[in-house]
Amino acid sequence: MVVVAVLGILASIALPSFQSLTQSQRVKNASFELFSSLGLARSEAIKRNGNVTLTPTDAADWGKGWTIASTTGTIETIKSQGALKGVFITATGTPASVVYARTGRATVSASFQIDVPAATTANVRCIRIELSGMPRTSKGGC
Repeated sequence: MVVVAVLGILASIALPSFQSLTQSQRVKNASFELFSSLGLARSEAIKRNGNVTLTPTDAADWGKGWTIASTTGTIETIKSQGALKGVFITATGTPASVVYARTGRATVSASFQIDVPAATTANVRCIRIELSGMPRTSKGGC
């Protein structure tokens, strides 16, 4: 009985720490997915020598997924990203899409803030698209 009581106490102490770890991992994974998709869209635009568009499934929340498509000539889907559970991605100015030109430069200047939907936490990350089109990630808000 004493062992069960001690385990219960330890579990109640460890639970908040475990939730923070889970939230942190979700934000990191979502940040990586968006960052790699932006990089893929940029490199595909350069490789194909034409426009490549990254379009969200839901313009209000990029966390619900996005599609990368070549828009030169016929529309060809390069990659589709499904919804990312447990995160909320907001874009500054809520761009309808991010278009990379054949030079690798983005036609819009955007930043994306990634966090868990409950409240702003210490796990928040920001991805900014620079003038060159390269995405940059940083810890903290945008």
